[in-house]
Amino acid sequence: MTDVANVVVTYLELRASADAAARTRETTAAPFMLHRECAPTAASVAAALYAQVGAPWHWTDRLPWAAADWQRAINRDDVELWVARIADAIVGYFELQLERDAVELRYFGLLPEFTGCGLGARLLSAAVERAWALGKDRMTVNTCTLDHPAALAGYLKRGFTVLRTEARGQGFTA
Repeated sequence: MTDVANVVVTYLELRASADAAARTRETTAAPFMLHRECAPTAASVAAALYAQVGAPWHWTDRLPWAAADWQRAINRDDVELWVARIADAIVGYFELQLERDAVELRYFGLLPEFTGCGLGARLLSAAVERAWALGKDRMTVNTCTLDHPAALAGYLKRGFTVLRTEARGQGFTA
């Protein structure tokens, strides 16, 4: 059972130079196609995926948002929403936000029926590749003990390093 009263948040980063030196590239193509969602559909797609992907992991901070909140958060020049599909089925997504000195991986995940199929690592690699294409040499992400049990290990395996951890008590929203 997940302890929602005692949450530990881990803040991580990946440097392009470390990524290039340490990473082993996958030799087979990802089994999904990536598509960037743009206005006018991006905000509604982001809202639906946030609810579906985040439901098992206690993602709650954006649940009360109205359509206008989603529009303001997603339809911006510094935000990209990428959706992974196999045929017509959406398998997961990631949301990137371009910052002054980095690209933040704001949200990332697979739909519940696609977890445990080996797609997470490939989707994370796609997110990292897109971050580097945006011209920054640093990518950040945070995860917490409410996320998928393999999330932190997956980031570390991909080459991310821990910047800090923070314990948060009751009332925390992921």
